[in-house]
Amino acid sequence: MANVTVIPATRNIHTGIRKDAVTKRKTAGYARVSTDSEEQLTSYEAQVDYYTRYIQSRPEWEFVKVYTDEGISATDTRHRDGFNEMIKDALDGKIDLIVTKSVSRFARNTVDSLSTVRKLKERGVEVYFQKENIFTFDSKGELLITIMSSLAQEESRSISENVTWGKRKRFADGKVSLAYSTFLGYKKGEDGQMEIVPEEAETVRLIYRMFMQGKTPYAIAKYLTEQEIPTPTGKSGWRHRTVENILTNEKYKGDARLQKCYTVDFLSKKRKANEGEVPQYYVEGSHDAIISPSEWQLVQLEMERRRAAGRSNCCSPFSAKLKCGDCGAYFGSKVWHSNSKYKRTVWQCNAKFKGEHKCTTPHLYEQRIQELFLEALSSLMENRDSLIDDCRAVMHVLGDCEAINREMEEVRSEMEVTTGLIQKLIDENATRKMDQNDYRKRYDGYVSRYAALESRMNGLEKERKEREFKYDIFSGFLFELGEIHELPLAFDDRLFYQLVDYATVYSDGRVVFTFRNGTEITTEM
Repeated sequence: MANVTVIPATRNIHTGIRKDAVTKRKTAGYARVSTDSEEQLTSYEAQVDYYTRYIQSRPEWEFVKVYTDEGISATDTRHRDGFNEMIKDALDGKIDLIVTKSVSRFARNTVDSLSTVRKLKERGVEVYFQKENIFTFDSKGELLITIMSSLAQEESRSISENVTWGKRKRFADGKVSLAYSTFLGYKKGEDGQMEIVPEEAETVRLIYRMFMQGKTPYAIAKYLTEQEIPTPTGKSGWRHRTVENILTNEKYKGDARLQKCYTVDFLSKKRKANEGEVPQYYVEGSHDAIISPSEWQLVQLEMERRRAAGRSNCCSPFSAKLKCGDCGAYFGSKVWHSNSKYKRTVWQCNAKFKGEHKCTTPHLYEQRIQELFLEALSSLMENRDSLIDDCRAVMHVLGDCEAINREMEEVRSEMEVTTGLIQKLIDENATRKMDQNDYRKRYDGYVSRYAALESRMNGLEKERKEREFKYDIFSGFLFELGEIHELPLAFDDRLFYQLVDYATVYSDGRVVFTFRNGTEITTEM
């Protein structure tokens, strides 16, 4: 039998350091608290002081520093600057041992915890968790870390679910909360409710007013930037998306739609738009309005109209106002000779070269469009008094929604009755034996009846909104017409937008202006 001699290990399997070498381990502490409260701040300072003293008291350890993160959640290590700096220094050979309070202080995400420990282990860096008394170089260390990290992760899940439940309970109770620091027009009042900020509210009203005067979000953003009006976040440069968000946010009319976004999961903290995955809550009249509900609704209808017309973020009042007489597409602006002194802006059909047959409508220069508008306005003014009387008569008809309101009330009442019949039928089926074929037939009949009533209600609401929109269009047209006592000498963007619905350009050189009241006036190029 062969003689076997055991040669003992002379170096540490993890660090590679000779066992008989007298060296001090470069040791760092890690402290973290997860909120910014005063109570936790005290805990944070105490942890820093404790680890500094604890490490310095051990003769076999050489104190490096205490790395810290304040007010940071541990579920994800991506945004923990102190933690990430510590790991980098450890991988660079500046640290041999990391001392921290517990697994939950290190990370509540099992994947992050294990991957970090293994990465450190490969580079000869050990982690010591005091509370659990775990040294990661021990044979049992990784198993214990896996178990403890999983428990910590479940704790995070539980906390997250409790927080989510609390938020949704507040939503269901109609309690509105805002990120006031990034929301223009409101601040948190002394009673905790939304309170209007007068100066910011004026900016909001200006945005709505400019939009209804024909300006696009891009043009409004450009104007606000030029006027050095601060954005909701206090910056100097406005973006058209910010303007669009203000124009479409229901909070400015005093209502609030809650839970527009939600957190997908507690680990990634990723948020996405709520497209029906979780409930939403709509609170009417939750706070004072900056914009009247009727004006807000007009803006939504106008925005939808522009979107349907394909109007871009062009600053010109002619955008989505000039139609091609050949194909019906809108005209768009083109810059000719952009790099020379002959630079000019022309308008031509956007679909001119897209179809099988090229549109024969001519292009127009902006100056000529302005001149043609003034010619059409001059013709319109010849019958100014009769037009004003006609507009008033039309507005009287449009403003009379009594019949629609009466029918809506009847439909609403019938919907309530149908809902009661459905509930009664369900209760009856639950309490006594019924023929299920008969039950299903009656149930489907009630549901179909309710769906028809709901469809009718939606149609009536749409009709009423359209009448209100047209009423306001005529009102604006009438106001502008009433203010004109003599023909303006120069082109006015606002006047063009308020008076003209659209203008159709024909291949024979005719440009027909259709005004907001339906009057058509033909001009010649």
